[in-house]
Parts: sequence; structure tokens; C-alpha cells
Amino acid sequence: MNVRVAFAYRFACVLALLTLVGCASSEDPHRWVAQEKAKKGAPLRPLPVVKTFETFLYKDQDLRDPFGLSAEEQEQSTNTGPHPDQNRTREPLESFPLDGLKMSGTIGLANKIEGLVRDPDGVVHRVHVGNYLGQNYGRITAIGEDHVDLVELVPNGTGDWMERQASIALGDTKK
Repeated sequence: MNVRVAFAYRFACVLALLTLVGCASSEDPHRWVAQEKAKKGAPLRPLPVVKTFETFLYKDQDLRDPFGLSAEEQEQSTNTGPHPDQNRTREPLESFPLDGLKMSGTIGLANKIEGLVRDPDGVVHRVHVGNYLGQNYGRITAIGEDHVDLVELVPNGTGDWMERQASIALGDTKK
């Protein structure tokens, strides 16, 4: 027998013998589990005291509600500006943020050009003037050979909407 094989055999036998000696305990495992369950645990810390605060209702006309619009802002907010059309069905590219969309190119002739826009999942979509994309109600206004121009509707902070120009340029579309 090889010396290494003999040593490995002896080592395995000693390890098996030690394992058997460790398992052969005079104590009953069921009794040990019962003793461990009977031990008292460490006491829990008491729950912190909940602080109560005085409520305040804005009943006085002189005080401004910090969560609502002031009287001047309500008068100025006439909702005559642009607002999103909530009745139309949303298009597939409206579920992605504008910075996640990439222009891949164009197809068609100069008078009837279509844009190719890649979404974050890698799917290429054909877009036309008047299609919507982005999460801010972006409507395509123009498609050039190297860009797609659109107008987004974003809230202005007073309950109205304002238009914001945006563009997607033809760029590096490698992933």
C-alpha cells in the first residue's frame, strides 16, 4: 500500500471513531431539549413610551393651511393652461422614463419619416409625429434624421400644468 493511502485510511478511521464517541452520550436528547425549554430567557426591555402631540385645526381664516393652496394661488389657478388628456389609452413607450429611451434611427422618406426608439428592454418601436412617449405625457412634435422632438406636460406646483420641450438624440445604442 502506498504511504499516503495508508495514512488517509488511518486518519479516516480515527475520525470515524471520534465521531462515534462524541455521539455516544449518556444523556437522553429528549431530556436535554426539555431542560433547555424550561430555562428562563433574558427579560425583554419595556416598550418605549409613545409621545402624544396636541392636534391643531386650522379654523381661523387668518392662518394659512400649509398643505393647501393659498387664496391667491387658488384664484390664479384657473386651469386654462395645458393639461393631460386622461381619457386616451396610454401608449407602450409611456411606461418608461424619457432618459431610458434611445433613438436607434429613422426609416421612410423625408415627407413621411418614422423614428425608431429602443426601450430599456431592448425592443425597438416605430414612432410617428403625435405619438406619446415618456412618463410626463410627452407628445412627439417632430422627427428628424438624428433626433425626436417632443413636448412634455409637467406639474408646475400650483395645481396646473406647463409644457416643457425635450428631445431624444440619435446616439450610441450599444448595450
